[in-house]
Amino acid sequence: MTATTQHAPPAALPATAPASARRTRKAARRRQLGACGALMAPFFALLVTVFLIPVGTAVYLSFHSDDHPGLGFGNARTVFVGLRSYTAVLTDPTFLSGLGTVALYCLIYIPLMVLGSLALALLLDSGVVRLRASAQLGLFLPHAVPGIIAALIWLYLYTPGISPVIELFAKADITIDFLGLHTVLPSIVNIALWSNLGYNMVVFYAALQAVPREVIEAAVVDGAGPVRTALQVKTPLVRASIVTVAMFTLVWGLQLFTEPMLLSQSSPMINSRFSPSMYIYDAAFTRNNYSLAAAASVVLLLFTIALSYGVTRWTSRLDRAEEASR
Repeated sequence: MTATTQHAPPAALPATAPASARRTRKAARRRQLGACGALMAPFFALLVTVFLIPVGTAVYLSFHSDDHPGLGFGNARTVFVGLRSYTAVLTDPTFLSGLGTVALYCLIYIPLMVLGSLALALLLDSGVVRLRASAQLGLFLPHAVPGIIAALIWLYLYTPGISPVIELFAKADITIDFLGLHTVLPSIVNIALWSNLGYNMVVFYAALQAVPREVIEAAVVDGAGPVRTALQVKTPLVRASIVTVAMFTLVWGLQLFTEPMLLSQSSPMINSRFSPSMYIYDAAFTRNNYSLAAAASVVLLLFTIALSYGVTRWTSRLDRAEEASR
């Protein structure tokens, strides 16, 4: 006679268990969203404060203007003028000339900045330069000098009669006018390069430090020399940093203001509307035409966004073409 053992059926889970689990997941999700919101709050606060509100104010001012009735003796009132300020800006030859000047400045400045800082970073990464930390510090120090001070230093070096550089050239029977018609723009480019070359070099050097050492060692084993390794191995691996530096250099270049503003005190080749930013300053604080200044600001902003978008799309196409070729 055998005894059979009957197992009791498992106890049923409480009906409230799934609901409790859902509440727990929702609470965890709310905590995550709250943490993300707390971390992103400073960014959005700065975005609204320093970008959205000024842009909104500029757009509003560009469509309105102050009207003084009664032959100009009445109280000023704000009136809607539509696209009048934009028409005035886009048909003003001095503003269009400033855009052309800045475009030429960027065509000279951006390649020199990107190639020069990348070359310095590759030299430091290759180990050819001794005292690497001291070299980095020496190259970066000009960036720590405020832009106004840097422009004043170079204004001293560009001014005839007091410049030791011009005096040195004169002893060699070389006459050069750094603030002349054909040399003033390269002189401004030189100031910008002196100030920002070391900063971008640090950006490239940091990107090069992230390149896997085994990739470089494999290239050396395959017979690649230092130059070939730098150009064909390291440079393609830091393409993202190159695009980023070029993008920021473009944005900064379009806002050219400090250098020509100070050099204009000593050069008749630089007028008060030499660049779009100087045009905006002149319209707002010399002519007291805030509507015109706001419209020019919006046009410059749209021009910057369009160029930045074009550069981004171009680099994206290059990346897709390279991936498709693989």
